[in-house]
Amino acid sequence: MFDYETLKLAWWVLIGVLLIGFALTDGFDLGAAALMPFVGRDDDERRVVINTIAPHWDGNQVWFITAGGALFAAWPMVYATAFSGFYWAMLLVLFALFVRPVGFDYRSKLPNSRWRSSWDWALCLGAVVPSLVFGVAFGNLFLGLPFQFDNDLRLAFAGSFWHLLSPFALLCGLVSLSMLCLHGGTWLMMRTEQAMAQRARRAAQWSLLVYLVAFIATGAWLVLGNLQGLVVASAFDPGAVLNPLAKVVALNNHGWLDNYGRYPLSKLAPGLALLGAALSFAAVTARCSGWAFLGSSLVIVGTLCTAGFALFPFVLPSSLDPASSLTVWDAVSSQKTLGIMLVVASIFVPLILCYTLWGYFKMWGRLTAGHIKANDHGLY
Repeated sequence: MFDYETLKLAWWVLIGVLLIGFALTDGFDLGAAALMPFVGRDDDERRVVINTIAPHWDGNQVWFITAGGALFAAWPMVYATAFSGFYWAMLLVLFALFVRPVGFDYRSKLPNSRWRSSWDWALCLGAVVPSLVFGVAFGNLFLGLPFQFDNDLRLAFAGSFWHLLSPFALLCGLVSLSMLCLHGGTWLMMRTEQAMAQRARRAAQWSLLVYLVAFIATGAWLVLGNLQGLVVASAFDPGAVLNPLAKVVALNNHGWLDNYGRYPLSKLAPGLALLGAALSFAAVTARCSGWAFLGSSLVIVGTLCTAGFALFPFVLPSSLDPASSLTVWDAVSSQKTLGIMLVVASIFVPLILCYTLWGYFKMWGRLTAGHIKANDHGLY
């Protein structure tokens, strides 16, 4: 079996993979739902949008649930601290996600236009809110959360929900929202035809423009602003048992850029995001929907890796007491727990990927308003 240090690093990678898997799969249906009122001009067209994502959305959220379960088991202190710091934000996301299954099932139960329009906007809002909050949460990781541990490792949190809504965090939320709308727009380009595909194309173009401006502005804020990142300033044993307070943390990592100088290969992450954006732009312009979707997927992978590499080894930085910040090395479960979970994950994560791909394969194809009318009782 792997040594403790290797297991800690492996679980940092695996949780990152699960979050990326969630963003790639659930990201396009969140983005498509957010764009639905604008891409679909009438009831039949909006039902087209719904039917491109409704067969997949619940399967896509398995990645989210798996990532949450892995976080609970592999990083219990991170799980407890994050759910304390992001408590109201988590509830907001949860209530927004509640709207989705109800909206998909009840939206077409009545032929009343006001009833259906209300559910359309509810589904849109239920997609916009999580997409925005996820980015806000990542933005707050760069700013640090106001928590600290006492000598008995009891947690004290000094912030509030409104504390999370700083300008920098909201800018990161805009990065997330526009990125997922781009992904949703390229998805709808692949799954719809004619006028709807053209409107999805325009939505993807605007989303890409907003993403590029917000992504570059976020990087400029980190580089040019007075935002200091953290660095572990004391010697420590990465394979030792957990004790978050057994380290010295200093505020001398300007803009969270140290890792990009220490590990030159990490610079590939922002480069991948910009390469994906360029590919998306070229493919959307040329109406090559498959390549556009690949480009938006690269944007997501590059963006999340950019954040993860910049923060490493920190998982949950503290602005109140930097020494209380949780890292990959000191916020994990026991070696035996990580080892058992790694075996389980190596079996079930590929299974999740296989049945997800099988579901897409069996339900693939472009949908049209005519197809919706011809199958009025068989579709959402």
